[in-house]
Amino acid sequence: MGALQIDLLGTNFAIEANEDDAYLQKLLTYYTKITDEIRRNGNLKTELQVAILSGIMLCDELYKEKSRTAKFSQQLNDENDKEAERLTIEMIKRIDDALEEQ
Repeated sequence: MGALQIDLLGTNFAIEANEDDAYLQKLLTYYTKITDEIRRNGNLKTELQVAILSGIMLCDELYKEKSRTAKFSQQLNDENDKEAERLTIEMIKRIDDALEEQ
């Protein structure tokens, strides 16, 4: 169980989670990086707007990564199906050839 002190976007609080401290700190560091980029590049007026847009940006990242993973997984399944079909056809041909020789 890990703990993390958060001091970001005008608020501070502590959390506990079922992850280790180092992992939680990495998450906070990444989120801080995202919020800093949005603050620099955006024309937002409040910290709440920065937080919301940061969350949307992270959701976008996650969604795109999940889509890429699903697509890659489907391609692997398709390739495995094609290979299984090829091997099945080859085995049937060998069985047919063996039966013809008898």
